[in-house]
Amino acid sequence: MSNPLLDFSGLPRFAEIKNEHITPAIEALLNENRMVIEKVRAGQDMPTWQNFVQPMVDASERLSRAWGQVSHLNAVMNSPQLREIYNANLPLITQFYAELSQDLLLFEKFKQLRASAEFGHLNPARKKIIDNELRDFRLGGAELPSDKKQRFLQIQEALSGLSSKFNDNLLDATNAYSLLIDDEKALSGIPADVLQTAKELAEEDSKTGWKFTLHMPAYLPVLQYADNRDLREQMYRAYATRASEFDSQTGAERDNMPLINKILDLRQEAAQMLGYENYAEVSLATKMATSPQQVLDFLGKLAAKAKPYAEQDLQALKQFAAERLNLSTLEAWDLAYVSEKLREERYAFSDQEVKQYFPEDKVLMGMFKLVERLYGIHIVPAAASRHVQSWHSDVKFFDINDANGQLIGQFYLDLYARPTKRGGAWMDDAVTRRRIENQRTGNHDIQIPVAYLTCNFSAPVTINNQLRPALFTHNEVIVLFHEFGHGLHHLLTQVEDLGVSGINGVEWDAVELPSQFMENFCWEWDVLAGMTQHVDTGVSLPRALFDKMMKAKNFQSGLQMLRQIEFALFDMHIHFDFKPSGNKTVIQLLNDIRKTVAVIIPPDFNRFPNSFAHIFAGGYAAGYYSYKWAEVLSADAYSMFEETASDGVVNAATGARFLEEVLAKGGSRSALESFVAFRGREPELDALLRHNGMEIA
Repeated sequence: MSNPLLDFSGLPRFAEIKNEHITPAIEALLNENRMVIEKVRAGQDMPTWQNFVQPMVDASERLSRAWGQVSHLNAVMNSPQLREIYNANLPLITQFYAELSQDLLLFEKFKQLRASAEFGHLNPARKKIIDNELRDFRLGGAELPSDKKQRFLQIQEALSGLSSKFNDNLLDATNAYSLLIDDEKALSGIPADVLQTAKELAEEDSKTGWKFTLHMPAYLPVLQYADNRDLREQMYRAYATRASEFDSQTGAERDNMPLINKILDLRQEAAQMLGYENYAEVSLATKMATSPQQVLDFLGKLAAKAKPYAEQDLQALKQFAAERLNLSTLEAWDLAYVSEKLREERYAFSDQEVKQYFPEDKVLMGMFKLVERLYGIHIVPAAASRHVQSWHSDVKFFDINDANGQLIGQFYLDLYARPTKRGGAWMDDAVTRRRIENQRTGNHDIQIPVAYLTCNFSAPVTINNQLRPALFTHNEVIVLFHEFGHGLHHLLTQVEDLGVSGINGVEWDAVELPSQFMENFCWEWDVLAGMTQHVDTGVSLPRALFDKMMKAKNFQSGLQMLRQIEFALFDMHIHFDFKPSGNKTVIQLLNDIRKTVAVIIPPDFNRFPNSFAHIFAGGYAAGYYSYKWAEVLSADAYSMFEETASDGVVNAATGARFLEEVLAKGGSRSALESFVAFRGREPELDALLRHNGMEIA
């Protein structure tokens, strides 16, 4: 066990992992997997779960756990050396799984198992895994003629490398930009904690003044609060042109647009090789939605509902900007600023005022208390005596115990932004729950699931020689609840077979159901009242301020919904009926979509696609609509809690049912089956519209 990446006896040994461990570990695990595969391929017996599937599951899990640790470190502690090693090993991983998915003999053995008498006696989870495997073999090119398999494999390797490069370019572009301000008057309106962080960043560079970056804890407050319009414009331009031809910080070699064009070309080629018209059809083969047109119709219906509200939102902004702020034109860099001023006047509170009531420890305690009441679990910090290793001193680690005190899950929590961490917020699995048979004793153990929860919030700051805790905006609290919802989906599963345990095997357009479901509780007085404490006075959030927040809940909901629909339409069209090698460019396609659906048109220099990592470097290609699709599911599921509320929506009986029918089932059955089992019917759009303050009729 000298190589920590080859130790699967417990939690990852992050403090011991060195760059030089990575390649030897991955090579050893790839060799092990290939030996296992050769053994099951050569087997002459009728394939069964135990002699065929289980050996591959065991070997593959070790590889995925080791590579998962490397991928996680690359995302949260990125360095030039680690990136180089990661990118050197990524093609090896991609090639292995691509070759596996094309193995015709394995495919035939899965078919034999599917047709065997044993299949009828397998539990539903294992049946689902086998059906998923057969589908994935077809999508992986197993049925392609031998002369085309090599080209298909080359495409998968190329796409993997291009996606990694896209992320690298975006992170580099974000980190490359900084703006040093030495005139305090130019910083009017920016909150004190943001200024303190900017001052500390300047001091780290041995500079006087304030250093601002494009990381969210700096960028968003400048756009939202800075009275200096030129400063807002400067920051907006830098952010909107990251990794593009207009990015003066990183140069043409880090322009993501050539990568986008290559990605689209290769996805289209691969789709046609599999017999599909376009990549969108390939993507939807594993989702709830059945066709690109169904998705476009769904988005069109939502857009028709949202656009009148968005037009009202924009008109209110323009009128307020002209009458109260003396802005005759409303530019892109004015939107967040004017919106905040309008909200302050209309509802008599600001995000900054609310933020003072959400210190980190109180928020976490309140969030944990909520899920403890809903699901009958207990969340506690891991005992210091356990010496849990992490990748950074800011990382926290927690245990989840059931009502009997039995450990059922664990998670890492990495909340603060830093230059070595990619942007955004996400949940990922470190270890997945599964049943492990002891062949010697005949007994079995249950492997405890472990998750990573990662955000990019502001860290604690020292003001006037006093350390102040990290304070979260209400929107950041919502983000935290969202990711924790993903985490609970992974951690509270009761499924004991790896392929459909937790979030594994869940249709991509349903995977956001538990996360968006959790967001709803951030608008409940009984929940918020117990998770707030003013950083200076110690008092809880006043009911009067909460009432103002509720009145403002759907402030600009039309604009926000239309923005998400715009992104989803762009994603679907670019993978459905856009010709990568045609006469229209990616930017022209986006502009055409905006002309049809948007009410706010960004400036010509805006290069949003160049930073759209969700679809060009993540898992959301032809799947970004999933956020809205799953929001229908989550709003409708939450309405069950509203309907059964007698003393608040935190209803333990309904929570137990949601746990049993949705969270616990993982991917062991279709998401629609799980939803219907919980809700008693198929999903309806009404709850989503009502939650957004829109008329249902």
